[in-house]
Amino acid sequence: MRIMKSVPLFCLTAALFASSLCGCGRGGGKLAGEADSLSYVIGLNVAHNLIRMDSTLNVDAVCMAIRDVYAGRPKMSMEDARTYFLAQKTYFVHERAKAYQEQFLSDLSRKDRSYVRTRTGVTYKILELGDQSIQNMSVRDTVLYAYTLTDDTGRVIVESDTLRTAYRQLPDGLQEVVRIAGDKGRFDAWLPSSTAYDTAGNAELGIAPDQLLNYRVDIIRIDYYNADKRR
Repeated sequence: MRIMKSVPLFCLTAALFASSLCGCGRGGGKLAGEADSLSYVIGLNVAHNLIRMDSTLNVDAVCMAIRDVYAGRPKMSMEDARTYFLAQKTYFVHERAKAYQEQFLSDLSRKDRSYVRTRTGVTYKILELGDQSIQNMSVRDTVLYAYTLTDDTGRVIVESDTLRTAYRQLPDGLQEVVRIAGDKGRFDAWLPSSTAYDTAGNAELGIAPDQLLNYRVDIIRIDYYNADKRR
């Protein structure tokens, strides 16, 4: 019983399947012996799992790694392999998200010409232009505003009636559009993740890493630090 408990479930399934292959009397599924048949069936299982994980894997390199481990000469340790895998996974997820957001925002600005794109990729339209007598924002300024925050599927993440925030604490992309809209302005802005919460996301708000965000903002008032000296 101790031996059976230590065998992975897929191996037990493979063994049963191999027995049926070898005993069915049909030459199509039968290999040279029981050990070869079992090895082949396990290989089938591994291959199907690898395809589901990543169909672009180099099969020769996968087989090389298996042979190296069996020969006791792996080219990297499991710790090195784990570190490399996580780094690559993060990179590819980020790159796919970046490409998706670029396409989404390009399509949006093409379909609706009232949207404007900045160099950072922020895509916005001004619903009501505010007072722009002070155009240079200071890190000491504060913004009183109401907003609705959604993701690219339309899911509402935050809906706030009134919130006061230091200008410097706003996401970079939001700072851009607040500065453009001006005091008492209203706007609709799409922020690519690189100008919002990037790869970290915001667990407290329920924002996933690499999340494209839409802000619909009514600026109630901007309190400018030393306003008289800056006009």
